[in-house]
Amino acid sequence: MLIRGWILYRQFKARVKQDSYENKRFLEEALKNNIDLKIIYPEQLDLIVTKDGKKSIFFDSKPIELPHFVLPRMGSHTTYFSLAVLRHLEKLGVYIVNTPNSIDIVKDKLYSQQILATNNFPVPKTMLVKFPVNIDLVEENLGFPVVVKTIHGSQGSGVFLSENRNSFKDLMQLINSTNTNMNIILQEFIKNSSGRDLRVFVVGGRAIGCIERSSADQNFKANFSQGGKVKSYELNPEIEWLATESAKVLGLDIAGIDLLFDNEHFKICEANSAPGFQGFESATGMNIPLEIFNYIKIRHNFI
Repeated sequence: MLIRGWILYRQFKARVKQDSYENKRFLEEALKNNIDLKIIYPEQLDLIVTKDGKKSIFFDSKPIELPHFVLPRMGSHTTYFSLAVLRHLEKLGVYIVNTPNSIDIVKDKLYSQQILATNNFPVPKTMLVKFPVNIDLVEENLGFPVVVKTIHGSQGSGVFLSENRNSFKDLMQLINSTNTNMNIILQEFIKNSSGRDLRVFVVGGRAIGCIERSSADQNFKANFSQGGKVKSYELNPEIEWLATESAKVLGLDIAGIDLLFDNEHFKICEANSAPGFQGFESATGMNIPLEIFNYIKIRHNFI
């Protein structure tokens, strides 16, 4: 059986593809596994809501045969339109990996932290910024240094470290004077994890592997996309449980779960619904697209 799949990518084909490695790998493995995989951009699609649903989605203004599955790869760049397209496809019976609802949850870093904390997962103390910022309250509850994050962001973008009260005050004044609509969260700085963290890859409820990421230039961020170093890290029961259970609570079939070192244990930094895996494959030798395709085949009896 020829399986039809789409990668719903975050930007139009005329623009620069920032994670083309992942797209290339998915296409390579699709050819080997009898999967007709296409990269589709949200701008190419139109949808019409009808009673029977027939011919209600169009590609470049023409009806298109529906895929069996869609892999959304927009990450933090997911727009309302993209989510609407995914929900429409889901209603038409297409398997979306991950669901639109889970993607919507995870792209909001505060909301996903609220869900994890409510379910008793260890997370860094997190605070939503409002202007003017009560610096005394921040210092009393989170202390300095403090991590400053935009609500939406990935690959280390939109993440800053304010070393002290004065630098934090200057940063908040700058943000307040230039973009009062920017949504910002603050997180306690986990000293033991400065410049390093773990990325666990979860597929279908299994932690399939783990890598340690470390910064190459004393930066507190350890992202591979920011020039960080990666190496394989042995899974243990605590890491597996944190990764698989947090992905389950957030509704993610495919997830990259980032863990911070906290003394002898770990805290969940954040979850990613469209994790990059170039560093993961180079460090572990694993075949991530094949793992994902095998899961899709088993989940939906395509084998």
